[in-house]
Amino acid sequence: MAALMEMWDLYDVDRIPTGGTVRRQNGLPEGQLHVVVHVCLFDEAGRLLIQRRDEGKQNWPGLWDFSVGGSVHAGETSRAGAVREVREELGLELDLARPSFTFNFQYGFDDFYLLRTNAALSDLAVPNDEVAEVRWADLGEVLQLLRSGRFINYREPVVRFVFDFLDQRNIFDHRQGI
Repeated sequence: MAALMEMWDLYDVDRIPTGGTVRRQNGLPEGQLHVVVHVCLFDEAGRLLIQRRDEGKQNWPGLWDFSVGGSVHAGETSRAGAVREVREELGLELDLARPSFTFNFQYGFDDFYLLRTNAALSDLAVPNDEVAEVRWADLGEVLQLLRSGRFINYREPVVRFVFDFLDQRNIFDHRQGI
């Protein structure tokens, strides 16, 4: 029921707020965009925490996904939305900095927050009404799930980029002397 009442701020193509809002169930007006967030939690071995979405979810029920994902609500910053989504989906309280990177996509802007955690699976409030289960997975395991249709159908280069960008915080490859 909460998803039906969810309101999103609207943005133009330059990510400037238009001052408008839209109820999630109504969809985006033509030419208007919104902000979504993904939080990707990695363990010390470089494995990604992945979640299997609850079967009752409207979008992608039962599929595996990045650690956390969701839309930023009206009046929230990207950071506040990411913190809320982590709390709702995993039961963790995290202090997040700015996004690691942003992808532009058809319906808006997707801010990705990448960080390492020492949280144990037993520390997470899963299962819940959004997340059926979680586990740690390396890049090969995530790609296998993606290729078999059991992971949300992100483009493979996106998944590879998430793993590759962890701990980099820079677009330059300093091994090349730049």
